[in-house]
Amino acid sequence: MSHGATIFALSSGRPPAAIAVVRVSGPCARAALEALSGRLPEPRRATLARLCDPQTGEAIDEALALWFPGPRSETGEDMAELQLHGGRAVIAAVLAALGRLEGFRPAEAGEFTRRAFENGRLDLTAVEGLADLIFAETEAQRRQAFRQLKGMLGGQAETWRMRLIEALALVEAGIDFSDEADVPGDLLRPALAIARALHDEISSALVQAGRGERLRDGLVVAIAGPPNVGKSTLLNRIAKREAAIVSPYAGTTRDVIEVHLDLDGYPVTLLDTAGVRESDDPVEQEGVRRARARAAAADLVLWVAEAGRPLAEPGGRGRPMDDKNDGDEPAAEAAKRGGRGRQSGPMAALPGPLAQIMRATPVWLIWNKADLLPGGESGRPMAEPSQRAAARPQTVQPLKPAARAAAIQTSQPMGKERNEKIFINEFEFIAYVSALNGRGIDELLNTLTAYLHSFFGVESGLITRQRHRHALEETQAALARALTEGAGREEILAEELRLSSRALGRLTGKVDVEDILDAIFRDFCIGK
Repeated sequence: MSHGATIFALSSGRPPAAIAVVRVSGPCARAALEALSGRLPEPRRATLARLCDPQTGEAIDEALALWFPGPRSETGEDMAELQLHGGRAVIAAVLAALGRLEGFRPAEAGEFTRRAFENGRLDLTAVEGLADLIFAETEAQRRQAFRQLKGMLGGQAETWRMRLIEALALVEAGIDFSDEADVPGDLLRPALAIARALHDEISSALVQAGRGERLRDGLVVAIAGPPNVGKSTLLNRIAKREAAIVSPYAGTTRDVIEVHLDLDGYPVTLLDTAGVRESDDPVEQEGVRRARARAAAADLVLWVAEAGRPLAEPGGRGRPMDDKNDGDEPAAEAAKRGGRGRQSGPMAALPGPLAQIMRATPVWLIWNKADLLPGGESGRPMAEPSQRAAARPQTVQPLKPAARAAAIQTSQPMGKERNEKIFINEFEFIAYVSALNGRGIDELLNTLTAYLHSFFGVESGLITRQRHRHALEETQAALARALTEGAGREEILAEELRLSSRALGRLTGKVDVEDILDAIFRDFCIGK
């Protein structure tokens, strides 16, 4: 990017449109207004102007012209803005006229925002917040992005950095001026107190890091289960459109189908996966492999089964899939690999893939076709096979793996009957639905919405990107070393405080960020 040039671009949406906005930034922005409109408007006041081609004098359009002298502009440079009629020919004529002016060139993607960053109008976290605001699809994403743009993390990081500089000044004063009479003798103690407080505050912020990052991308919910239990029908019912092919033949879904939803302002990516079963078809085998991988990596799994049939029946083969990683191998063989070995209790009766998923991912059991159970005929309430299952939580909170494992260990011993009564303690929620006619879907969605509110909390997390988390982890690690290795050793303490300050500087873009600038700004559109 040539920083001496004056740049211009269409900054509004694709034409034709009612209004088109063309922005100009750089040292010759004033000359652009004078050349096209013949005069310079008052600063920050919209003025009606007739735009003419500087070469031919032919009128192009009547527009509103605005003038923003630097440094009090978005980019920190002189800026001009033309609000035109949004026809393609009008826009093309204005851009062509600007392009013929000496010292002018079209802007590259993100160049306006990059100039704002380089001129100190935005820090790097605010730039990323602006990018997130542009791409926000739900209300929760918009709120988080706007807070980031207005300095939620950048302001806090700068406060932390100033306190670090204060602690570093104390330590270096003790090192450099220890023989001066007016310098206190014990400067290490207040410096360590500042470092300890900062370490605790940053640790607290890192605990909530996952929520902000997940909110940017959305909660991933995988629909999994054996073939022909209504997974694709359930996806279509929730998405309210025919997103997946539905057929009575097993193995119809081969690849993972993604649908993006907005549930009460929260982003959700819903996955329809291939039916989990053994197959001799290599294409279906690949589909099953992908299904299990995506389910294991999801934030929540909806395991769909056919109401009234044994849960452990995988569909089509009459036995669980053979999986050396599903916990069903003998203890002696597992010990050679360092594994857990054969499971006892209810987990032993679960299908191998389901048992494997439940060790790391929250799983909800969705009994589909529940309207076909006795008492569930059309026009009558669907039966609840288990009274215990009817006691559903109003707000569903994600269990940590340790808590889930404890719940499994305390489950009742397995009986001979394989139905939902055996597994009630292992699933975080059990729903009875009919994906075909929609019964029970509203209750399922209400519970999923409550889960989203609980998962994302109050949306107060500071950290919204992996880059933020890495920078704060480096800061935290340096502070931890300062508190352990630096206690009583002033030189080491000073060095660790300097490293933590540099890590915070990289977070906001004050130091060592040239290697990441291109990656950040290339995601912006032209004219922003």
